[in-house]
Amino acid sequence: MEDYIESLKLIFKALKFSAQKHKNQRRKGPDEAPYINHPIEVCYQLISCNVADINTLIAAILHDTIEDTNTTPKEIEEAFGKDVLKIVEEVTDDKSLPKEVRKELQIANARKKSSSAKQIKIADKICIVTDIVKSPPKGWSLEIKIEYLDWAEKVVNELKGANDCLEKLFKERLNVARKKYIERR
Repeated sequence: MEDYIESLKLIFKALKFSAQKHKNQRRKGPDEAPYINHPIEVCYQLISCNVADINTLIAAILHDTIEDTNTTPKEIEEAFGKDVLKIVEEVTDDKSLPKEVRKELQIANARKKSSSAKQIKIADKICIVTDIVKSPPKGWSLEIKIEYLDWAEKVVNELKGANDCLEKLFKERLNVARKKYIERR
């Protein structure tokens, strides 16, 4: 019971940290939902597919903090430890690189990731594909949506073997999205 309580404390510490870091950010969809909803949903997808490793769940909540906020690696390490930082860094894109290079690197480096990072990447793609169907980013044309789906599929294909449940869920969500957008062509 004590370990369970400590795990919950760490999860809520990560939620509070991430919410603070993302406090002024909104999702790109028409409802402009608070950004914190995204890392919460990524963590939820992991839990729904029986991922119970506390460092993986914390890293899921923090997965966009270095990439999209002023958070430093040192802050994450001090608050959550080296293991969590390592996972967060694995799923963080280098924003100094052009977008197309970052996208190619996600595909090229996918197989080299830890199991935790692979699972977070798949859960992240599940959430984004779902959002593209339910609340697509403003200004995304049909072609951009389809391009994203194609790219996300390439990334997840390189992450195979990380978690059967997540992979199956990604395929289901991808099929729903493809059906919706390919019918419009």
